[in-house]
Amino acid sequence: MSIGIPVKILHEADGHIVTVELKNGELYRGTLIESEDNMNCRMKNITVTARDGRNSQMEYCYVRGSKVRFIILPDILKNAPMFKRIDGRVVLKGKALGIGKGATFERGSFRGGRGGSDRGGFRGGRGGSGRGGMNTFQQRRGPQ
Repeated sequence: MSIGIPVKILHEADGHIVTVELKNGELYRGTLIESEDNMNCRMKNITVTARDGRNSQMEYCYVRGSKVRFIILPDILKNAPMFKRIDGRVVLKGKALGIGKGATFERGSFRGGRGGSDRGGFRGGRGGSGRGGMNTFQQRRGPQ
């Protein structure tokens, strides 16, 4: 599974000054040393602003990603190479990010990928009963 666009932009911000707001309302502003895919952040030279407005300084800190409400990144990242156009099309589009539509030319046949005459099933395609019947979502939704 590939990472999403917000996490890619966060990785681009490594080494820049960012502001992180936590779910409890605290603000951490400092240099982002390293960020992880789950938004855990290592920072240095931090100014912490508490909910009541008091400021304090920290040399280093580690922020757990699940506690992050949002992150303010520098404007220079708008010009990051990941947003550049190549051959008149946007780079961040299609199956490279796992957001493509419909069938792709990968494993299995053109349509569906599972089942089909070459695998012993009879149905193939998406959502059929070729292998295991209806999935949980289809059972709850009822017949169409």
